[in-house]
Amino acid sequence: MTTHWFEGPLAAFDTETTGVDVEGDRIVSAALVVQDTAGARPRVTRWLVNPGIPVPAEAIAVHGLTDDHLQRNGRWPAPVMEELARALAEQVASGRPLVVMNAPFDLTILDRELRRHRASTLGTYLASAPLCVLDPRVLDKHLDRYRKGRRTLTDLCAHYEVELAGAHDAAADAAAAMELVRAVARRFSSRLERLSPAELHTLQAVWHAAQARGLQAWFTRQGTPETVDPAWPLRPELRTAA
Repeated sequence: MTTHWFEGPLAAFDTETTGVDVEGDRIVSAALVVQDTAGARPRVTRWLVNPGIPVPAEAIAVHGLTDDHLQRNGRWPAPVMEELARALAEQVASGRPLVVMNAPFDLTILDRELRRHRASTLGTYLASAPLCVLDPRVLDKHLDRYRKGRRTLTDLCAHYEVELAGAHDAAADAAAAMELVRAVARRFSSRLERLSPAELHTLQAVWHAAQARGLQAWFTRQGTPETVDPAWPLRPELRTAA
């Protein structure tokens, strides 16, 4: 019997940050969770970063990582960003799909941190093998598009009955996102089992762009000046204003 890709090897990546602006905010913690098959014991790597700037109170309220804790226990960003990029590159090179919940946030903020601290880009590290990302948010939104309600990690875990122990801890969130991809794929296996992760990567870019256009149209109707970036899984660098 052939094992479907969603029962096989996956890796998952997550960050906790100083805020939600990928261009200006910083990574304070990150985790990579690797699992060889569904149900196998995951291998977890964690990083803690002293971002060198104060962490806003609203961010501390989310993840609990205070300035004092990060200054005492965190490492300087430059070597950590290098390690993160190399760790992701290793997974990509091995052919293991990379699960990232809301990929354009976590992958883009890592890219900007690499530009800031290493004068490099995420694309440089990942150039040796094709990137294959699985984003449970994009998958769920496409496969169950008319369902009402929010689609945060917590909401999706509740909907798909996936355990989320310790939300807003990077390792817990990464592990939950991985289980979420497996759960979504099992529920919609008739639509997904014939697609390879590489094919799904390409499709998710199309699905995310369509989802972004729909959300943008909704904001426009509401008179909200918000803009939605259609790029997935990584946002292009902003051109510096002249």
